This record gives sequence, structure tokens and C-alpha cells, in this order.
Amino acid sequence: MQRDTWQIVKDHLASDIDSGKLLPGTRLPTEPELCEVFGVGRHSVRRAVSALAVEGKLRVEQGRGTFVEATRLINYQIGRRTRFRENLTGQGYKPSGEHLSTTIVPAPDRVAEALRIARGAEVHRIMRRGRADDMPINLGIAFHPVALFPDLGARREAGVSVTEIYRDHGVTDYFRKSTTVFTRRAEPEESRLLRQHPDHPVMVVTKIDVDTKGTALGYSEAVWAGDRVQFSFDSLDDPFVGEEGKTP
Repeated sequence: MQRDTWQIVKDHLASDIDSGKLLPGTRLPTEPELCEVFGVGRHSVRRAVSALAVEGKLRVEQGRGTFVEATRLINYQIGRRTRFRENLTGQGYKPSGEHLSTTIVPAPDRVAEALRIARGAEVHRIMRRGRADDMPINLGIAFHPVALFPDLGARREAGVSVTEIYRDHGVTDYFRKSTTVFTRRAEPEESRLLRQHPDHPVMVVTKIDVDTKGTALGYSEAVWAGDRVQFSFDSLDDPFVGEEGKTP
């Protein structure tokens, strides 16, 4: 049975990606160039590229081109002392963060409940995009009480880490008190900022950080690229896990 032209193009590109001939991050030739290489029309090239994007092998970025997607999943370990930078550097990635916005807003109900503050109390709302080797992997929105950290917004915008800001305010150590993970469809703006295919899902992780006395320091909601990251949870890092590795 004769295959359609677009399937031939798709299989050829997929073979080059799987064999390593086209490495992650490689920019594909333009659509007209691919048409010339394969001797096919634009429709066949577009359908082949679209199919590979849905499979997660290619990433189409409006205005920039089509790129080979990363195939190795980042194993992001979540424990009591999860730190973004340490998680990535330990796997050979270069971590970086991009500041997107800083505002002071009245705490929404869910934020006030998580931080144990009055509804409507002022909180810093910080939005950042996390990268691994310049590849976007998450969008994070963090909330911190203004009463505890009045200068946090400006310092985060200047690139100062949360850990350093906490330390300057007398917080010598802090822990992840709780974590919630669920998946959903990506919103269009999330897909754009994460540079992922609109049909790919995202994983949403919410967490609450507390100090050693149990005071809530921050609440965050992070949207992760579902085809680039997997999570592992370290039970040995949990203070409530007994010697046999089971929760009493």
C-alpha cells in the first residue's frame, strides 16, 4: 500500500531525530526549503511537521521557526527542601529564571488560606519563567506576605533568590509543607510562554513553604511543561516517615 507523501516526510524527519542526526534544539529548514528537499508541496510539509509536533518531537514557535524538541525528561525531585537551581545543576542543566512581573495585590481566598493571613491582606505576586539550558520548563506565580517581607518584590525583580531574601529577614531554614500536583490542558498563553505544542498538557504544582516554627512564608502555583519534566517524590526527606519508610 502506497503511503501518503506527508507520511514519507514525517517518517524521514522522525528517523533523523531518533538517530541523533537532528539534535534537540536544532532549527529545521524553512517550509520552502523542506519542500525543495523532499520535492513535495507545502501541505505535505505542514502536515508532517504538525504530526511530529503532536508527538513531541518538534516544537513550532511562531516567528522563530521549528525546532527539534528535547527528548530527555528532566527528573525534578520534590522533597522538603526542593530547590530549583540544585535540582537542575545536579543533572547537568544550566538553570536560569526570567522575571515576568511583580505586583502587590490583596490576597485571594486560596492564598490567604494557604498563608494563614487575613483575606485581602497585601501579598507580593511574583511571576517568573524557569529555564533549563535556555529551554522554558515552567511558569511560576508565587505569593508572599508583604507584612513579613516588605522588600521581596523589588529584590526578586533584581534577581535576588528567595532563600537569600528569607535569610536577610531572619529565616535560616524553610521547608515545603505541602504539595499538590494535577494535570490539565494548557492555556494559549501558557503554551506560548513555554514554547510547547498547544495540544500538550501541563502539570500544575502548588506548594506552601514554612519556616522551622511552622510560619507560612510563601504559596506558589507553578505550571510545568508536561512533555519535558517528570516528578519524583523523596519520602526519605519527609520528617513524618518512620525508620521502615512508612508513614506512622
